Amino acid sequence: MKHRLTRADLLAALVIAVLAGVLASWPALDVARGLSLDLLTATRWYAFGPRADASARPAVVVAIDEESYQTPPFKGSPTLTWTREIGRVLTAILDGGAKVVGFDIVFPTSIEQSQIPFGDEPLGARMRGFDRDFLRALASGAAAGRVVLGEISQRGEAIGPSPAQRVAVRQQQNIRALNVYVDRDDVVRRLPLSFASEAGAQPSLAVELAARARGVAPAFRDGGLDFGGRIVAGSVPNTLTLNFDGGAKDIATYSMADLRACAEAGNRDFFLRQFDGKVVIIGTLLNLEDRKLTSKRFATGLEGAHAPRCVLPQPATSVGQFRRNSIAGVYIHATAVNNLLAGGPVVELGRWPVTLAAIGFAAVVAVAALLLSPVVAAFGYLGLTAALLAVATAVFARSVALPLSEPVVAGFGALVLMIGYRFVVVDRTERFLRQSFGLYLAPQVIEQMVSSQTLPKLGGEMRHVTVFFSDVAGFSTVAEQLTPDALVELMNAYLSAMTDIIERHGGYVDKYIGDSIVAVFGAPVDDPDHAVHAVRAALACRERLDQLNASAAAFRGHKLGHRIGLNSGEALVGNIGSRRRFNYTVMSDTVNLASRLEGANKYFDTSILASEMTVSLTGAAFDWRELDAIRVKGRTQPVKIYEPLAEAGRTPADQAAIAQTYADGLAHWRARDFAGAEQAFAAIAARDPPAALFLARARHHAAHPPGEGWEPVHTLEGK
Repeated sequence: MKHRLTRADLLAALVIAVLAGVLASWPALDVARGLSLDLLTATRWYAFGPRADASARPAVVVAIDEESYQTPPFKGSPTLTWTREIGRVLTAILDGGAKVVGFDIVFPTSIEQSQIPFGDEPLGARMRGFDRDFLRALASGAAAGRVVLGEISQRGEAIGPSPAQRVAVRQQQNIRALNVYVDRDDVVRRLPLSFASEAGAQPSLAVELAARARGVAPAFRDGGLDFGGRIVAGSVPNTLTLNFDGGAKDIATYSMADLRACAEAGNRDFFLRQFDGKVVIIGTLLNLEDRKLTSKRFATGLEGAHAPRCVLPQPATSVGQFRRNSIAGVYIHATAVNNLLAGGPVVELGRWPVTLAAIGFAAVVAVAALLLSPVVAAFGYLGLTAALLAVATAVFARSVALPLSEPVVAGFGALVLMIGYRFVVVDRTERFLRQSFGLYLAPQVIEQMVSSQTLPKLGGEMRHVTVFFSDVAGFSTVAEQLTPDALVELMNAYLSAMTDIIERHGGYVDKYIGDSIVAVFGAPVDDPDHAVHAVRAALACRERLDQLNASAAAFRGHKLGHRIGLNSGEALVGNIGSRRRFNYTVMSDTVNLASRLEGANKYFDTSILASEMTVSLTGAAFDWRELDAIRVKGRTQPVKIYEPLAEAGRTPADQAAIAQTYADGLAHWRARDFAGAEQAFAAIAARDPPAALFLARARHHAAHPPGEGWEPVHTLEGK
């Protein structure tokens, strides 16, 4: 039910919104904020697809993948012995025009250092020069600033390249850290921009590769990166918020096995076509090793070396390709390079803008929960959440992350708190009114009281209404035959059934007078079709009484009949009575006439009679037959009365024929053709009580014609 806002309610909604917004933006809930990035990454991918073709992006990956492990000469060989072949591939890539090559794989030892006995001397001594080609490739690339090796900082110590490799690349000049930033839920959404060292802040591997490719010197200040005049700063100081695409083909990936075969074949053109001007990162792409959960975890794809092939055919899908919610760590660095050089990292709003957005969303939800029912407010909250997700997804397509989790969490908190506030404070008055007056006042009246937040008071107004007046036929006889308990049970069953029908059709039960029901249609709630609804309720009551007589236990052995009178017109409706006790009721001559029409049913042996005023308001909604023009006690003006037969077009054929014959007889009667009236009424009198009544009148007047002042109006002497 709709609630009228007060200043106190608005203040409560504001306080709840601020409290929910501030709590939802609390740093302790940043895990939920990270989940927002994950959801936005997925929804953007499913809504818009990839942002660019992989071949157009600056970073590519050379993968030591499952195919490499299954292809000679790598097959059956420990990774430590692959350095010579990797060196050949590295040389081919550099000759192909790659701007810079980075290593996301670390070889901390060399087979040349092995102390395993092999004959008369250690294995390492027998393998002297094994890494020569690899070291030469590293040295050549490092001298040109085109090779960067990676190392991993772990518990204060660095796991880095072997001593010979370090010398080849000129020590820390060409070695950078590979560490990533892991949120509290063990998900990688950001990458460190720099790491502290004795020489000062050193760029991470991805930043170093991007800077060399762009030809700029990265500078770090105030927790951000000055990348050639462009400031890069994440919500977490000294980090870049990664902007992943979805799927698994956003970064061109080449298999080390195919590139080694390509180098063996001397296909320099292939390396030139694929790597000229690119940033190349060499790393592992395996099912178990170096896997990371990232903000791409809901939008991953079938990983594998999807880039163009040089020599080896594309392996079957089951070989070297797999789909999991984690990705290979090498793609984190490749994504960071692409973000810096082309796509742009994710821009997150600061703490205060996020808090204000959460408060604003919570305020809307709080007001909705105050105005609407809890169920409707809950659906409204879900609708607002869906709308927020749609807007955030559209904005995320431009690499801006609008707050999502904070407003949603704040909105949910505001919804729960406001429903609690309503239950304890606001709806307490409503419950009091409903419990106090529910058994005495119409539901419509109670709704008006609740919406206005005021108790009933004296006063009324003139309204155009239809009055419904009913009475049980022969009630005194039935009452004499029943015990008090049985009589109460019978009347409760009857009145309950009739009241349900009246209220279902929009009527308001004014009062019960013994076995009588006084109801009004068109008040207290306006109803322009009050006459139609009143007639429809009367027909339904007649049908329902037939059902009760046939099947209800309380009616067994005591069939009831009732009479209903309907009249439309102006009436005074409102709270009428004394200053200490009053009722919402209706009074006027309109009510009196409805009462007289109810009694007129006794003369015509009918169950429902309506005045010509009611009939005129119903249009063509019903089939009617005019019964007579009568003058009731207390009124000088005659009124035509009608009997409703059924909904329009639903009158049975035999009843329609009777109504037509009756209309012919009534026309003869009013034309003083009593013989013609007698003939018409005689044809149906045995089946129609009103026709039998008129037959007697017609015969009397045929034998004793009335004087010149006669008028075809019957005066009812009783009620």
